Amino acid sequence: MSKWASTMNTSKVEPTHLAQQDFTENAGLPDIEQLTKLANELFTALPCDGSRLGQASSLIAGGSASPLASAASQQDFALDGDAVLQKFFAKSASPYQQVPDSLDTSPVFANNSANTSAGLASLDKSVLAGILPNDFGLPDEAQLQQLLVSRVFTGSSVPSLDTVEQFSAPDVLKPSIRPQDSDAQLQKLFSDNARYPNSVEGISESSQLFNGFDASLIAGLSPKAYGLPGEDELQQLFATSPKVPVSTSSGSSFYFLDEIKSEGFNAPALNSGHPAFDVQAVRRDFPILKERVNGHPLVWFDNAATTQKPQSVIDRVSYFYEHENSNIHRAAHELAARSTDAYEKARDTVAHFMNASSSSEIVFARGTTEAINLVAKSWGQQNIKAGDEIVVTWLEHHANIVPWKQLCDLTGATLRVVPVDEDGQVLLGEYQKLLTARTKLVSFTQVSNALGTVTPAKVMIDMAHRVGAKVLLDGAQSVSHLRVDVQALDCDWFVFSGHKIFGPTGIGVLYGKAELLESMPPWQGGGNMIEDVTFDKIIYQPAPARFEAGTGNIADAVGLGAALEYVSKIGIDNIARYEHELLVYAMGALRSISGLRLIGTAAEKTSVLSFVLAGHSNQDIGVALNRVGIAVRTGHHCAQPILRRFGLESTVRPSLAFYNTHDEVDLLVTTVRRIQSGKDF
Repeated sequence: MSKWASTMNTSKVEPTHLAQQDFTENAGLPDIEQLTKLANELFTALPCDGSRLGQASSLIAGGSASPLASAASQQDFALDGDAVLQKFFAKSASPYQQVPDSLDTSPVFANNSANTSAGLASLDKSVLAGILPNDFGLPDEAQLQQLLVSRVFTGSSVPSLDTVEQFSAPDVLKPSIRPQDSDAQLQKLFSDNARYPNSVEGISESSQLFNGFDASLIAGLSPKAYGLPGEDELQQLFATSPKVPVSTSSGSSFYFLDEIKSEGFNAPALNSGHPAFDVQAVRRDFPILKERVNGHPLVWFDNAATTQKPQSVIDRVSYFYEHENSNIHRAAHELAARSTDAYEKARDTVAHFMNASSSSEIVFARGTTEAINLVAKSWGQQNIKAGDEIVVTWLEHHANIVPWKQLCDLTGATLRVVPVDEDGQVLLGEYQKLLTARTKLVSFTQVSNALGTVTPAKVMIDMAHRVGAKVLLDGAQSVSHLRVDVQALDCDWFVFSGHKIFGPTGIGVLYGKAELLESMPPWQGGGNMIEDVTFDKIIYQPAPARFEAGTGNIADAVGLGAALEYVSKIGIDNIARYEHELLVYAMGALRSISGLRLIGTAAEKTSVLSFVLAGHSNQDIGVALNRVGIAVRTGHHCAQPILRRFGLESTVRPSLAFYNTHDEVDLLVTTVRRIQSGKDF
């Protein structure tokens, strides 16, 4: 036996003893410099990050013996992790025969490896006994070649366990495992309940499979390094689909409540085009819901005033200003084309969302208020005369009262008001009595902003049309809760605001039947709404451009389009079902509080939970709720006539949206109970 082999087979090696060896005495052996070079090239060729070999290689380079040498003398040397590594590589060969472009195999196949192989081929291998890769549980060059030419998974699909078993492992990595145990061990290693904190990916330091094995020794041999699925992919593979409750029918007589009203949660049918409603997934789309107020998570119950915005809307508006910002129309440059396309695409999106017959029936305005004023100033001043009558209901927002009262004062027409009952429902018999040949216009809300009452819109529209009256429907409070189909409703105008349906503020919509819009004169003059101007004659653009004088709110129109796309993706019927169930739950909980009176208890209602609490001012209640992060509206809600109908000047008004939860309702109820008991005052 050579002196080098004899030295490496001793149980203990002193570095000073090695340093004094005269390796040149034996002409058949390479000197220490050559051995160092060959060893480093070999380590470089291994498919790992080299962290576990750095110490050994540095010691060899420095002329000192590696501490691994003493352990190498043990003939039955094996790593505790062999059994674990076996589970990453099953026995049969891979069916793929090509290395993907993303896998760098140059350390194995490049010229330096060829030179290394040549050098090793001419070398007496006995001099390397104890320091070859096999002695440390690592694959040799031939095994690495076999391993790396097998194509790895790209991640585009998650392989099954059967596929995982097709991957081959070098024999040196295979401890004695019974073949019949393979499936059970794989299942154990990759079980759904396994977790791997603070360890090499996919390998648990605390797993009993490792028996104290140092996971850093296989840092380059994680599952993904060989195309095997990691924990996340396997969990996705074994995930089970949530059960979908069976929907129930409502039997409502109102078209917009079909399949919505039920005593419990009415989930989408199995053939629904939308996924089951997931409120937590929805909440993740709204960054402001992560906000904290007074140290508490924000609970946004002021949705009837304005809704919060999903990230997709925020991003779309930002993208417009970053890449598309320009005035629309009348320009030959690229950004004008982009801006115009984005603006008109938003108009198309609105038309589709409302089921309008044409995008030309969609006029962009600043909001519901401006849209109503547009009709009042344009069509109203052209068509309403002294002696005519305009009909509204007690439920109206000020925006649907003031313009018509102004028009009546201007023209000599009369404003008539439809009464409501003690629950806040429109009295259809009284409404019928008000409809006469003098009635030229009926304007009413589809959902009351103060009470949440859902009016029988289709019935009321048909009744008005029978006497020849035109109908404007205020959809500001309904558009985010109920499906809007202007053709089915057959309303003459429909108005809503973008900020009430998760879109930006300062943008709204006026839908008008095409023949009506074409007959209406412009109500504002300026650029964009004209075809030709002289000092003698002005030719106006056709609708909708004739009603969009000047530079409009282009970016927020684009943002509104994004908001409607977001709502459509979730499904307005899914939203309505979830919100109805949440409303029923909240009303039942609030009714259980002593001294609390709900205002607006119509059988058909949505979203709004107005109340007063005996012995407490509404303002004080709002302040107390704010202390725990709950935002509600207090006051008259720009609907003084309907509150006075119930003998009130103000209420506390929590209002719901599809990102609110039962837990938030519970917090509201618990806090109101504390207020009622005097604990917060």
